[in-house]
Amino acid sequence: MGIDLRQVVAGILTLTMFVMLGQMIKRDHFDSLQDKLPGEAQDVQVDNANVIEKDGLVKPSKGSKGPWMKDSQELKPCWSRTTFDGIEQSRGYVTFSLTNGPEYHVSQMADAVVVARYLEAALVLPDIRGSRPGDERNFEDIYDVEKFMKSLNGVVKVVKELPNEISIRDLAAVKVPNRVTEDHIVENVQPIFKSKGNIRLATYFPTVNMRKTTQKSCVDSVSCLGMFGTLELQAEVSEVVDSMIERLRTLSRKSDGLFIAVDLRVDVLENKNCHGSGTNVAKSCYNAQEIALFLRKVGFDTDTTIYLTQSKWDNSLSVLKDIFPKTYTKENIMPEEKKGKFLEFEGSELEKVIDFYICSKSDVFVPALSGLFYANVVGKRIALGKPQILVPADIPGTSAAVMNYLAPYVAKKNHLAYSCFC
Repeated sequence: MGIDLRQVVAGILTLTMFVMLGQMIKRDHFDSLQDKLPGEAQDVQVDNANVIEKDGLVKPSKGSKGPWMKDSQELKPCWSRTTFDGIEQSRGYVTFSLTNGPEYHVSQMADAVVVARYLEAALVLPDIRGSRPGDERNFEDIYDVEKFMKSLNGVVKVVKELPNEISIRDLAAVKVPNRVTEDHIVENVQPIFKSKGNIRLATYFPTVNMRKTTQKSCVDSVSCLGMFGTLELQAEVSEVVDSMIERLRTLSRKSDGLFIAVDLRVDVLENKNCHGSGTNVAKSCYNAQEIALFLRKVGFDTDTTIYLTQSKWDNSLSVLKDIFPKTYTKENIMPEEKKGKFLEFEGSELEKVIDFYICSKSDVFVPALSGLFYANVVGKRIALGKPQILVPADIPGTSAAVMNYLAPYVAKKNHLAYSCFC
């Protein structure tokens, strides 16, 4: 068999590139530590687990299992059946759709429940629409209808469809901001509802705001119920998510079944400016190499299992897998018989749902991207008592304590509740 000269040249260039990369990493991240502590190892305390800083890397000391935190107790939700008065006879209908993935679904549901409750209107079971043309599903394709209706019993009347005598064309379109307030409903929604009788609601997202509000409103508990107490996966989807989590835990035997979920999507990274606007400003997104270095510097061993929200493997992720060989995407861990339905096309609503719930239930969540997915996964995790949410950073030097990079919404001792919890 003849040798292609072009392949030989390409091989030499590739080898040269890796040698240069290795020298750069050694110079930038390892040599500085060796100059400071030549040949010595230094013990560092990270969240009650001893780690050793040696040769420019943070490694667990003997008997330690790395910088993992224990789960805390689930927070007590601020809604209670005793806080809701009974519902009056419905005076019309509120319709809406769930769109753009579960991180939007929970917010859209919360706003719809708040509006319907305030207007004393019946809420029509929504359909689900993805960002791609034709990606339309019934509510029951993803979520449990019976549990949804039961969760709102006595709060809002829910119907599965509009009466035949009401045409969709007769619905008045109304837009409301995410986390709609009572004042906004009174001024901008109620007059239209009184005039038209039935409305088609759409939520827009002016900003992503997770700050704990100091002012209490009578709609807070209703919004909280709508966001965290209504949407549960239907049986088949839940089984797929659980089987994937179980697979990840099986692959993580050396770390007692613990794994990290990283929200890292190459297509989003390519469309975002991943650079801070100043030296003291945090970046809004991080690539695979930056995530890999961050995780090593805060003490995670190279045997750690990592789940990525990326749909299919991309060559740009190889640097992460080189450092953490147990790095997987959905196609690696999903049961083979489910791939045809759940991975029918990239970026489907089913894929997004899988990512949202795996990130919510993982032992550690690392958002490589800022945005609503990060915000609502944090809310879900705090509600579930899973506080280890690590915000990436360009760490100067060679190591840092993992506690320094907990999400600002999680306090070190007493977890700061999302504004829906108390």
